[in-house]
Amino acid sequence: MPEPYDEGAIAGTGAGGAMDLAASEATTLERTPGGPQGTGPAEKARSLWSDAWRDLRRNPVFIISGLVILFLVVISIWPSLIASGNPLQCDLAKAQEGSQPGHPFGFNGQGCDVYTRTVYGARTSVTVGVCTTLGVALFGSLVGGLAGFFGGGWDALLSRVTDIFFGIPVVLGGLVFLSVVTSSTVWPVIGFMILLGWPQIARIARGSVITAKQNDYVQAARALGASNSRMLLRHIAPNAVAPVIVVATIALGTYIALEATLSYLGVGLKPPTVSWGIDISSASQYIRNAPHMMLWPAGALAITVLAFIMLGDAVRDALDPKLR
Repeated sequence: MPEPYDEGAIAGTGAGGAMDLAASEATTLERTPGGPQGTGPAEKARSLWSDAWRDLRRNPVFIISGLVILFLVVISIWPSLIASGNPLQCDLAKAQEGSQPGHPFGFNGQGCDVYTRTVYGARTSVTVGVCTTLGVALFGSLVGGLAGFFGGGWDALLSRVTDIFFGIPVVLGGLVFLSVVTSSTVWPVIGFMILLGWPQIARIARGSVITAKQNDYVQAARALGASNSRMLLRHIAPNAVAPVIVVATIALGTYIALEATLSYLGVGLKPPTVSWGIDISSASQYIRNAPHMMLWPAGALAITVLAFIMLGDAVRDALDPKLR
């Protein structure tokens, strides 16, 4: 019979793993600065996350992209800070006119202020991107984590379900699924993207869990009688979540671009919702006579997607030990 599980017998290491040490041995093996072991104050071992945060703070790509994303989040919550107008207030007499005092981006085909609509459109894009990423990360991690941890029949079943959803083209699926939706809110679009976006995260999570559960600290926890839930939540998940975070961060920008694509095709968000995709779609027919109508919402969309991709690349470089 295995001995009862004793969590205190598993001490954390700087790489995020654990070693089976007695309390006295763990104290003896602590590093001491400026002198022999045991003669000075113990130096706290750094974890993967603390090392990653230290690298991120020194990475200019992370700082620049983080500031851009912070600005987008702020104007998404409080767009009136930099835009005092109403995005739905239009004047047909000013349709397609260019920049004017108080209206730096000009007017669209309906006479609405392009600047105000561009600012308010950030709220929709950020909401769709963040909510979709959270849903995809949670559901995909759950499915992939369970498949990787239990293996066998569970792995085969969940992997085949994942393959089925992987085989559905996203844009074609959006044209079919969203064409029958009459709601003008963001939630049908978010639900659709979660439905077809989780398989990628599931595969990443499955492979990461399979790798993590082979480590010695997991085998030690199993030998000490730890339950499956404790091993999965306490020892495997914290050491398998880094790849999921990296992929989800990069995918966030992709989801924002996908929402704009579906809205451009007329099956995503619908008026009176203010969206960059809707504005780009309505401005496409005036691209020759009034290019400013498309330039500003398209530029805001490109900067937003680029910022999230740059943030994801910086996080990947910080969390990948092979790149150190």
